[in-house]
Amino acid sequence: MKFTLPNYRAPDFTKEELKNAPNAVLKPAPADFVAPDDYHATTIFPEYFKVDGEWVLPKRSRMDCVAVYENGEVYVREFRHIKKGDKIAVGRTEDGSEGIYVHPNGFTESEEIQETFAFRQGRSRETAFSIDYDFLYELLRHERDNGYIVWVMGPACSFDADSRRAFTTLIEKGYVNALLGGNALATHDLEGAYKSTALGQDIYTQAVMPNGHYNHIDTINRARYHGSIEKFIEAEGIDNGIVYTCVKRNIPLVLAGSIRDDGPLPGVYADAYEGQDAMRVELAKATTIIAMASTLHTIAAGNISPMYFVTDENKIRPVYFYTVDISEFSANKLADRGSLSAKSIITNAQDFVVHLGKVLGEG
Repeated sequence: MKFTLPNYRAPDFTKEELKNAPNAVLKPAPADFVAPDDYHATTIFPEYFKVDGEWVLPKRSRMDCVAVYENGEVYVREFRHIKKGDKIAVGRTEDGSEGIYVHPNGFTESEEIQETFAFRQGRSRETAFSIDYDFLYELLRHERDNGYIVWVMGPACSFDADSRRAFTTLIEKGYVNALLGGNALATHDLEGAYKSTALGQDIYTQAVMPNGHYNHIDTINRARYHGSIEKFIEAEGIDNGIVYTCVKRNIPLVLAGSIRDDGPLPGVYADAYEGQDAMRVELAKATTIIAMASTLHTIAAGNISPMYFVTDENKIRPVYFYTVDISEFSANKLADRGSLSAKSIITNAQDFVVHLGKVLGEG
């Protein structure tokens, strides 16, 4: 299965209803962090705003934000980044009649035939995922050379020796451009390198070690003693694992904390909005996102990410988003939260990573 990017079909702005559409109304923000009444809330889709007779597409977008016109460009910004006086697009229609046009079908090659009645149209543990894996192998090979692959991970892969090694292989082979997670992912991966356990269990045999429940806290405490993850790795002779490989290969590692974190490790964002902003820096560059076994981080990443990406050459391409989880609820949750372009694979995240490592690690 050879991978090719689908062509993007831009709206036909010569149509009378778009050609004769009015300019979008831009109103100043009445105060910092406050949008004007009837503000337009952005979606995951390409959206065009008519300004001075020209239709303008924001290059970087996300859902549930506002469109700010500034210096000839439209920027999509979170409410917490609104400044008093920002020129913000207002209007609650999306068909161009108010100078705002949402274009959800730009990558649709043709109308799919839909049966009135058919079995197994959803995605569940009974779904056959062979074609998804084959497509994903070729997609990742393409993205390694042409895109930016962001992984969003819970701690599950750090609990198992084989999945830790497999993900390390994916990093070394160039299939990881950034890694987003929480305190637990880094803590238990570093615990695996430091103590050969994860939450006190041997990462290979799963045997419970004596006083093993101390191991993750000891790891955090020692890292805080050294002042940073990087200094901990160097001082304690850490030489394996996901975090170690990211650090050694200068792969961006964004760790956004949660209210129940132990410690946390140095470098974990304790402020939720600082963490979200740091995640957005990497997700704004993403052309493929794979989110595994972390419902909250997955939903966060999905809500930050649009379904399109504008390249440096001003070409528009899709952003591929995969969710991987053993729970059907978790893997399919993004579809309920507005990220309709996400595709779910229902499987054990550790097995998924090992599978990819075996196939992609060969070349």
